[in-house]
Amino acid sequence: MGQNVVPLFGPKNPDGPADGNDLPRIEVAGKPGLLPSQQIEALIGRKKIDAQAGITPEQVQPASIDLRLGRKAYRVRASFLPGKSQTVLQQLDKLKQHEFSLDGGAVLEEGCVYVVKLQETLSLPPSISALANPKSSTGRIDVFTRLITDRTEAFDWVEAKYEGELYAEIFPRTFSIKVATGTKLNQMRFLRRSGSQDRYWRPLLRDADLRKLDKTTPLVDGTVGQANIRNGLNVGVDLKGTGSKALIGYRALKFADVLDVEKRGHNKRDFWEPIYASKDDRLILQPNEFYILASRERIQVPPEYAAEMIPIDPMMGEFRAHYAGFFDPGFGYAAEGGGGSKAVLEVRTLEVPFVLEHGQTIARLVYEELADRPVKIYGQGIASHYQGQGLKLSKHFR
Repeated sequence: MGQNVVPLFGPKNPDGPADGNDLPRIEVAGKPGLLPSQQIEALIGRKKIDAQAGITPEQVQPASIDLRLGRKAYRVRASFLPGKSQTVLQQLDKLKQHEFSLDGGAVLEEGCVYVVKLQETLSLPPSISALANPKSSTGRIDVFTRLITDRTEAFDWVEAKYEGELYAEIFPRTFSIKVATGTKLNQMRFLRRSGSQDRYWRPLLRDADLRKLDKTTPLVDGTVGQANIRNGLNVGVDLKGTGSKALIGYRALKFADVLDVEKRGHNKRDFWEPIYASKDDRLILQPNEFYILASRERIQVPPEYAAEMIPIDPMMGEFRAHYAGFFDPGFGYAAEGGGGSKAVLEVRTLEVPFVLEHGQTIARLVYEELADRPVKIYGQGIASHYQGQGLKLSKHFR
């Protein structure tokens, strides 16, 4: 859980620098866009991102920071937003059913809603907003996780100039999970904008710009066709696989054992049913089931960009195609050997059974520009578990 690692910027020290204002301030000025790792570290150095125990080096990713669960969890009656006039704790006083410690680990039961205060706090400058999403490993075990702040009317969005605590809402949908103080379930990105831009502005590439980028750095590997760009990069589902008995996905087992997210090497057969290609290259998604599938295309995200998968698009079908959705700068990038990486799809169906056919568009990626090229690149010198992936379960399974 990273508790015995020397912090990148150490625990709060009353005898140390008061606010880190002697550090460079490039992170609050300059080109608009998502902040790269080195500018996130500058925010940490100035205590605009802080934690009582300090921030550890492995928390900082190419364009995001991993967030850690704190010591206390609350089981609540229902999901909520505090609204503009209340704090999260004020809402918890009305909605909590039970509170308990995460020190030593605790089980969060499938089908129940929990809120946990995170270890990190924010004191954002006027030019910086923040966005959050589940980590890839969280989405792949069907755990729905969203960020909440005080006095907000939106999940996963932090307004510029916000000062205060952060909370994670956690809803295990398939497996009951065991977590502990320090467990990392979600991550946060930081967005710099100019004063003339709307407060919800995002540095999204238009289709015309995406096509130009694809000409210089192909966004897909080309072996299954060219990039299909329409309101972003469209990706199809792989229902053929390779080999005579081709594995094309997994369906989550109901009534499985508790999944300890701090452990590796779980036997996937205890949690998943394998799915193999059919003769007609089709798959009928059953209502209210959770599937792990893979994209037909192998995707690249150049180092100066990040990508996000749109979680729900009713025009594509009655299902949710992704939970985590964030692809780091350098994901599948050719400098790592070429060929790209498949997008793993976390598919949860709704009330209606739905037929998928091989190659059918199942998800859409939108690309965002970074404010600068990150010093850290996904897959290059850092522990990037999903670089070069095909169909792959989360890192919890052997």
